[in-house]
Amino acid sequence: MHPLQCVLQAQRLSAPFTSMCWVLLKTCRAQSSVSSTPCPSPEGKSSEAQKDFSSRLATGPTFQHFLRSASVPQEKPSSPEVEDPPPYLSGDELLGRQRKVYLETYGCQMNVNDTEIAWSILQKSGYLRTSNLQEADVILLVTCSIREKAEQTIWNRLHQLKVLKTKRPRSRVPLRIGILGCMAERLKGEILNKEKMVDLLAGPDAYRDLPRLLAVVESGQQAANVLLSLDETYADIMPVQTSPSATSAFVSIMRGCDNMCSYCIVPFTRGRERSRPVASIVDEVRKLSEQGLKEVTLLGQNVNSFRDNSEVQFNNAGSAKLSRGFTTNYKPKQGGLRFSHLLDQVSRIDPEMRIRFTSPHPKDFPDEVLQLIRERHNICKQIHLPAQSGSSRVLDAMRRGYSREAYVALVHHVRETIPGVSLSSDFITGFCGETEDDHRQTVSLLREVQYNTGFLFAYSMRQKTRAYHRLKDDVPEEVKLRRLEELITVFREEAAKANETLVGCSQLVLVEGFSKRSTTDLCGRNDANLKVIFPDAEVEDITNPGLKVRAQPGDYVLVKITSASSQTLKGHILCRTTMKDSLTYCTT
Repeated sequence: MHPLQCVLQAQRLSAPFTSMCWVLLKTCRAQSSVSSTPCPSPEGKSSEAQKDFSSRLATGPTFQHFLRSASVPQEKPSSPEVEDPPPYLSGDELLGRQRKVYLETYGCQMNVNDTEIAWSILQKSGYLRTSNLQEADVILLVTCSIREKAEQTIWNRLHQLKVLKTKRPRSRVPLRIGILGCMAERLKGEILNKEKMVDLLAGPDAYRDLPRLLAVVESGQQAANVLLSLDETYADIMPVQTSPSATSAFVSIMRGCDNMCSYCIVPFTRGRERSRPVASIVDEVRKLSEQGLKEVTLLGQNVNSFRDNSEVQFNNAGSAKLSRGFTTNYKPKQGGLRFSHLLDQVSRIDPEMRIRFTSPHPKDFPDEVLQLIRERHNICKQIHLPAQSGSSRVLDAMRRGYSREAYVALVHHVRETIPGVSLSSDFITGFCGETEDDHRQTVSLLREVQYNTGFLFAYSMRQKTRAYHRLKDDVPEEVKLRRLEELITVFREEAAKANETLVGCSQLVLVEGFSKRSTTDLCGRNDANLKVIFPDAEVEDITNPGLKVRAQPGDYVLVKITSASSQTLKGHILCRTTMKDSLTYCTT
């Protein structure tokens, strides 16, 4: 069977088989660019490593082998087990042999978590991590594809790394460069063909395959596994925290997105929604609490649509409740443990650990979620409500599933249910067909809601999306940039007003460390996730009256706010405290 046929068949077979076929396909493509003859035999290879690899590949598993393996579905083990190496690789070849890996992360919080997952897998295979680019044997870039600018940053970085690779001394092992994450998934062959110095690609669902991909690369081949999975959540992998002094951590609870907003590439780079079992998430958060971390952020592309259907007894539950006036682009999903159940379980683990979550969709805020946020003191009273536009016409073109009126009604309902809640949002300006009137409606929404935090971007059309196939990117770039500047100006004005209401109030702040601008000031974040700057001074420990202490990273302190801007609060420290004790003193 031709390798290309293998790739097509692999849609119905296992991931290891698919990725092996990618290697076969890349090998044949690389050789066919030099000659039109079929792939040469192992004896024609110039490198001894290539000879050995190709001979083992030729005597390795047949097509029938994978058919048999795929014919009987096997349950995943409750605890991670060491898998047998592929027939064309020995166990020793999968070991890192203490080669040093340099990981570089771009994009969202999910990519930060993906970096920790990838490193956990490589660490168990015998690789070492380095923060020094010059001493690295393997460089892996965890990438983002959400906008063209994000991808261009990676292309520029590859050009810089090309110099490092070409100047590598012959006395050292060859430098290997890999692209991980969304860009690897979206561009696939274009990266391998355009940048010959890239050795491997691994999509967001292929990190378990990294040791094998690196072993294949050592034989002189390019290697890729960009297969999206319907069930991969890395539930059995404990991410390795990259900073030993960290006070907070990200915990991925679900992957992928089913919303299919017309502008968004995420469903095509991250795949369909699937959620981790509640038990595995609770176990990870408990371990982080035992390590002394004080804040956990639950992560997902559509985090509040979480649905754990791993427990059979809950599969007959009804469909999810939506926010009033909101609809979905997919059929209602039946059964499973929902986000409110998970939030309840996680918030009970450690009353002194803050719980946050991002990024949610406004449609998935039923009353039970809002009530839980109100009742639990350790669930932060800060909600991200991505609006994207203030125009109902543009929202319809974006396939967001709500009108401006429904969104504003949700904002009022959230504020009525959770007094003092802090709101943040995302906005895209210059979307297909956006008029000046549509833009003015977005400006008016910013003024009406008065967000504490905002993330605003000019529209960047992405291939594969519905907008790419059905709409026209007809707003000139200079108009997009002008509108973006207007939105940023209005957001800052309104955020400053919102944050100024905190002046004179005492805020509970989780200390993160020294301020970047001054070694005499400390910085941390309040419940609303706003940065708070305050002088480093001796204060009383409220749990040990009479004891004077200096606040350390991971401590909770009370800070009286004296000034505010659109992005930062400043104040003076009152005392060191606990989350429970602070409830008596905090005012908002």
